[in-house]
Amino acid sequence: MAYIHRAITEILEKRIKSTKCVLVTGARQVGKSTLIKHQYPNFNKANFDDRLTRLQAKEEPKLFFLNNPCPLFIDEVQKESEILEEIKLRIDESEEMGLFILSGSQKLELMKGISDSLAGRVAITELTGLSLREIFNINFNKHFVPTEEYLKSRESEIKKYSDLWKIIHRGSYPELYNSQREWQEYYSSYVATYLERDINELIATDSITFTKFLTSIAARSGEILNYANIASEVGVSEPTIKNWISILERTGIVFLLQPYSASVLTRAIKSPKIYFRDTGLACYLTRWLTSDALSNSAVAGNMFETFVVSEILKSYINEGRDYKFNIFYYRGKDKTATSENEIDLIIEENGILYPIEIKMTGNPKSSMGATNQILDKIPEKKRGLGVILCLVDKKVYLRENLVALPIEYV
Repeated sequence: MAYIHRAITEILEKRIKSTKCVLVTGARQVGKSTLIKHQYPNFNKANFDDRLTRLQAKEEPKLFFLNNPCPLFIDEVQKESEILEEIKLRIDESEEMGLFILSGSQKLELMKGISDSLAGRVAITELTGLSLREIFNINFNKHFVPTEEYLKSRESEIKKYSDLWKIIHRGSYPELYNSQREWQEYYSSYVATYLERDINELIATDSITFTKFLTSIAARSGEILNYANIASEVGVSEPTIKNWISILERTGIVFLLQPYSASVLTRAIKSPKIYFRDTGLACYLTRWLTSDALSNSAVAGNMFETFVVSEILKSYINEGRDYKFNIFYYRGKDKTATSENEIDLIIEENGILYPIEIKMTGNPKSSMGATNQILDKIPEKKRGLGVILCLVDKKVYLRENLVALPIEYV
């Protein structure tokens, strides 16, 4: 199978050269082990999915490190967090860089162990599913923000994306691009493995109820979170739903997009929006079994939005940035308005707010950016160029401060 170059590679390389320990987080099967084994074949490897390996690390750590000397890659390290204290001792005793690469798919458990044992001693790097840039081998690794500088540099590396709906439906897990693996069989196996290896270790519930919950969330991707509605549909309490959503977030299945808050936006909605990180998994759970059926369905708009938002977030993550400080949404109602106003995304950078609309249309209208002017009310912030990311073939200015862009610009 051909190896797909991962955009995070250069960031990872710098961190391994400048720190003693690097932690690579990300959902199951996004390619953490493949990336590390491909880039660092000289590292010894221990996998804590293996019970005997875990047992030795826990009960005989000195023997474990004799059998697995540095430089060492430990996969699924959250499954035996007691080893982190031993790693700390070895880090403190050595002046060498690049001693350990750790990886795992349960972010909170990892972070708790890291903060307890390795605070200040580890560089944390997130790996996502494949981005469109990676799938189409585009050598461009800047985060999406519609400045003049970004748009010019992005135009130099534009490639037309073919079969977009097939990619949205297929999803972003590397194995689906590297093999003849059958789509439905892959996701069936993925969900079973996720429930068995991750969920069973974190919560006490039956797999049927949790699968019903997963499906309920997949059907709401791109919507504002309403815990009460989900609890009613699944048949569990609201606190349980909040806990389970937290688990989905920390195992890399969903992300929560926070609302933009400013004191002048007094009537803004305060709940986050929820998005699946992988549209293929969302399609599988909601039983959209072909790309044609999906593209002509009632959920096509939400799935398109989920996909584009995920691509934007990947552009930040792959540059080693934390998008949580930059990307928000807005929905609210002015006293004088008869209906709610919404901006799909607000990207904030250097005191400038860039309003972004995501529309599944090839015929965008300037009225799609009508809500953008609400950002002018926010003191000490400027409104930047408004963007409609859509299915146009080329960049089209609809107004002086509003442009329609093909999603190839992300």
